[in-house]
Amino acid sequence: MKISHLLIALPLVFAIAACEQKPLSTSEQIKDKVNDTLDRRPNEKLKDAAEDIRDGAKAAAKDLKEAAK
Repeated sequence: MKISHLLIALPLVFAIAACEQKPLSTSEQIKDKVNDTLDRRPNEKLKDAAEDIRDGAKAAAKDLKEAAK
């Protein structure tokens, strides 16, 4: 890779890494919880699948820690 490509890509990587999602306000969190309960969130199936994967990963990590003891 040319150094010039690296010099162009590096600031872009830092700019993207600096972009954080703004924390939700209390009212937005409540609205999201209500919509989650009523299955009205946008992309509900995708979000549910991501939550299932996250929960599975947490359970696997817990099982791994217990097995290591």
